[in-house]
Amino acid sequence: MDQLLHRVKTKLAIRAHRKVRGLLDGEYVSLFHGKSLDFDDLRAYTPGDDVKDIDWKATARVGAPLTKRYIAARKHAVMLVVDTGRDFAALSASGGPKRDVAVLAAGVMGYLAVRHGDHVGLVAGDADETEHVPFRGTESHLERILGVIHRRTSLTAGPSRLATQLDYVRRTFRRRMILVVFADDGAIDPDNDDELRLLRRLHAQHEILWITVGDADPTLAEFADHDMFDVADGRELPAFLRRDSALRADFAASVATRTAASSGLLERIGISSHRLTGDDDVVPGLFRLLEVHNHARH
Repeated sequence: MDQLLHRVKTKLAIRAHRKVRGLLDGEYVSLFHGKSLDFDDLRAYTPGDDVKDIDWKATARVGAPLTKRYIAARKHAVMLVVDTGRDFAALSASGGPKRDVAVLAAGVMGYLAVRHGDHVGLVAGDADETEHVPFRGTESHLERILGVIHRRTSLTAGPSRLATQLDYVRRTFRRRMILVVFADDGAIDPDNDDELRLLRRLHAQHEILWITVGDADPTLAEFADHDMFDVADGRELPAFLRRDSALRADFAASVATRTAASSGLLERIGISSHRLTGDDDVVPGLFRLLEVHNHARH
């Protein structure tokens, strides 16, 4: 029980630097639009407080700066939208399972939300099927969500097609949400006008954070003695090709070009994004994403 969430908490504890502590202790609430705040009380100003929150009349009365403190008047709805098709059963750029990276990243985002009183839901699936887990705000519920992601992502799952899950969100939900999307490399087709319209429509209604889990490079030396195959169709990748230095350079260049094109496309739409390479990149990568998202709104 709580094994997947325990892994998330352990990873956060290991990375318990200043930024992590800040988001866990309260900075999280300033990251997103849409949360109305009610005045609670006053406290002494501390460096780093927003000067817009200083109560100047109270400051003049007591002779020292005082900051207004607020309480949330309503909760966020944080929807995790996860590709659990066959593509996510492959290896990540760091060599570990992409499924594990997705579970860890979804757990971190969900844990931040639950810790701050928000509700978390899930839309997960592949080209053939979509599963929806309704919103709740408990750790046991988050453990269930992580279990669904882990269970659904396998080599026997249907082909990956993230647009199926995104369109399910468009058709099913009317309330404003924070969508945290977990995508595979190449999930966006810049030439598919229908998919681009779908993304723009979702962005107009919701706040979106886009997380890509990068593919492994099959030409790396560490994989030279292992059998490698394409999870999409099961075809083996011949060893002689994977040892080709020219092919290795072409693969790296292709990844760089595709990553830049994808992030540029999302940026033009107004969606903050980040590409994760493996488990060790999850916590620092997600906090960089949250910082980018926060700066983009100001």
